[in-house]
Amino acid sequence: MGVQMSGCLIHCLPRPRQDRSRLRNPRRTSGKPGMESSGRQLSVLCAVVVSLMVAACGNSQPTVAPEGRATTVTPAAAPTPMSAPAAARPTRVLFVGNSLTFVSDLPQIFAELARSAGRPVEVDMAAEGGWTCADHAASDVSLGKIAGGGWDYVVLQEQSAMLALPEKREEQMAPAVRLLHAKITEGGAVTVLFMTWAGRDGLPASGYEDYHAMQAGVEAGYLEIADELGVMVVPVGAAWREVVAADPDLELWQRDGIHPAQAGSYLAACVFYATLFGASPEGVTYTAGLPVETALTLQAAAVGTVLENPERWHLR
Repeated sequence: MGVQMSGCLIHCLPRPRQDRSRLRNPRRTSGKPGMESSGRQLSVLCAVVVSLMVAACGNSQPTVAPEGRATTVTPAAAPTPMSAPAAARPTRVLFVGNSLTFVSDLPQIFAELARSAGRPVEVDMAAEGGWTCADHAASDVSLGKIAGGGWDYVVLQEQSAMLALPEKREEQMAPAVRLLHAKITEGGAVTVLFMTWAGRDGLPASGYEDYHAMQAGVEAGYLEIADELGVMVVPVGAAWREVVAADPDLELWQRDGIHPAQAGSYLAACVFYATLFGASPEGVTYTAGLPVETALTLQAAAVGTVLENPERWHLR
């Protein structure tokens, strides 16, 4: 019979007839054959051999092979490594606005910033030069994008001048934002208000003599409608104000004093990152071509504005 130990076959064959004369113990004086002692020696030897073979073959339970056949036991398949976790589903953001959004391509800068931090993002934009929220509320194209995109967030950006003028805010901006918010909610997305910045020279024709006076009106206008609807605000304008106060020489505006320079759009992207993800962008390596020192300054301004006062901006 053959006994198999985890793939190692041991044959226990009948013991051959032995020469008794060689099995006598020369030290024994009784004159009796040494078969008992020799048997014990053979048993010990057999046990040692079996033990060594078992040790070499592993500690598996033995399997009995059919008579006359040596079988091979296929080792159990090695455990496969755990599958890597599925990639996180991208955060999908639609930007609805005008040239303050598309100049310097804020959506793409935001997406690159997020991706460099390991956060996949997909962005799209419905933006036309000079458009207001009322224009988008009346646009089949904008409404179609809002309804059919499967967005996580839809960002609404209004003209800064509209926010600074209370009468226009009440007559045009507020009704449009209410309608767009309802459409966004119906589509399963979250409404986000993009708080913009004031013009570098204010709006003197409307009573705002300088940037600071106009910025106060812009911030008040966004917060008023945000408080009414309970929606999040991305406080780019507030962070802009902090940077202007800390470093007036840092060029956030283009030469026209209205549209964002590259640094202005990068600041906006950092504020969006801090707001939508509730996390600091500090240390993110993507700088949109800006000097590292400038990028770090703008990252820190975003953190100080957003994360140190989240209730003010209705962060979730």
